[in-house]
Amino acid sequence: MSNTHPANADMAELWNGPGAHSWIQAQALLDRAFLGFETLLGDIAAEAGARTVLDVGCGTGATTRAIARRLGPDGRALGVDISAPMIDRAIELGAAEGSGANFLAGDAQTHVFEPARFDLVVSRFGVMFFSDPVGAFANLRGAARPGSGLAILSWRSPAENPFMTAAERAAAPLLPDLPPRLPGKAGQFAFADQSHVHALLEGAGWKDVRSEAIDMACAFPADALDTYLSLMGPVGQMLAKAEPDLRQRVMDAVRAAFAPFQSGSDI
Repeated sequence: MSNTHPANADMAELWNGPGAHSWIQAQALLDRAFLGFETLLGDIAAEAGARTVLDVGCGTGATTRAIARRLGPDGRALGVDISAPMIDRAIELGAAEGSGANFLAGDAQTHVFEPARFDLVVSRFGVMFFSDPVGAFANLRGAARPGSGLAILSWRSPAENPFMTAAERAAAPLLPDLPPRLPGKAGQFAFADQSHVHALLEGAGWKDVRSEAIDMACAFPADALDTYLSLMGPVGQMLAKAEPDLRQRVMDAVRAAFAPFQSGSDI
């Protein structure tokens, strides 16, 4: 059941529509690419001795299931996401695996969680989309037990993640209506400035906030590049509506832009 707040209407529309369906189609590919981050958060949960963990912006649930495996039968891992289709897929994957993870479709910014329920809150790239981040993190703090931890992964700047913007740079001459990446706006790179993130978290009542730069190798098969390009990010969204000729020209240009990122049979 979703309890999406009108303040997040744009994100609710995206992630319950084309964004969700694209992610679900690319789910296995993305889970492979982000496996290192999934493992990292599982390690954090285990090292913290957590027994109840909330995974925010869990998508199709790979990280939630990984944490549930690390916690064992006596632990509880709950994944929450604004996308009902992605939560449906997470439930399917969890059932197929026999996972003890649970999943909830709702907006973590406004969902009324049981107070002081969790002893760790985590997120793998799922918290940069709040319309009111201070309010959202305050809501999550209320769901955490006193003294509990918060471990979130967010992207650094576009300059430090050239892979993530290569498609947009290559496609821009052919797709002049591509939405710009606006500094400070909710989205993938909204938390690139760590001082800004610290201010948000401290404003929400979290204590002893600190950041650590993590360099993680992410890869997927080179023959899956077309799948990635046609589904993910602003270029993928525009290609879904493009005429075949334009789509082909954009794909050709973007494939060439990814040549520097190819190593052997992987991207």
